Amino acid sequence: HDLRHTLTGRLAVESDMRHALDRGEFEMYYQPQVDIQSQRIRGMEALIRWNHPNRGLVTPNDFIPIAEECGLIAPISEWVLNAACKQAQTWRAAKLAPISLGVNLSARQIEHPHFVEKFIQSLKDNGVDGQGIEIELTESTLMRDMEGAIEKLRRLADQGVEISIDDFGTGYSSLAYLKKLPVHTLKIDRSFIQDLVTPSNGGTIVAGIIAMAKGLHLNVVAEGVETRTQLEYLESIGCDAYQGYLYSRPVAVGDATVLLKPH
Repeated sequence: HDLRHTLTGRLAVESDMRHALDRGEFEMYYQPQVDIQSQRIRGMEALIRWNHPNRGLVTPNDFIPIAEECGLIAPISEWVLNAACKQAQTWRAAKLAPISLGVNLSARQIEHPHFVEKFIQSLKDNGVDGQGIEIELTESTLMRDMEGAIEKLRRLADQGVEISIDDFGTGYSSLAYLKKLPVHTLKIDRSFIQDLVTPSNGGTIVAGIIAMAKGLHLNVVAEGVETRTQLEYLESIGCDAYQGYLYSRPVAVGDATVLLKPH
């Protein structure tokens, strides 16, 4: 009974998802990335939400895994990229403070033979250049086709696009790929930040990641920062920026725009 109930639920989500793009049910939320020294917003991470007519606002954890399994992740990821590029242009036209806008990409999207061309075309269609657009990739995504990813990401880096490794520390954490890839930023996974009580193991790992990143001349962003104690420790060990509930939850575009306006 439980298995049948679960399967029926997944099939219903998959069926609804196939129509969600056409119905305009997806929307973008944005979470600020804040410079630790200046406490100014230096970037936004674009995060998809599904405004389901019956289920309400559905978070990515509840539908992205299903989208990956049923082959819908590619068109959804393309929609996210276009929506983010369009929003970046809107904010630039409004003369708001320049920021980077981070977009999460899937393995299927990168593996597409015309991924780079489609990415650049999306930038052109929305009137933005690569400067200020940041690609966020997980380690596991990169490891599916490292050599192919290196060549494609270098081409995008040549366009000014920045490359960020998301959830760093939870995957393979191979130092070799950090030397090969045109990486600009490491984002420390929130699981390490949650354990951040000096001098715990979590603190040792975070300090080690930051020291390594500095040696490689990479920026470091801590994810999931929720307390002042966590932030103070991150500042003491030289972390560049953070995002998390301490500053702001992911918010709709109207609230994100207010956050970007001079106070």
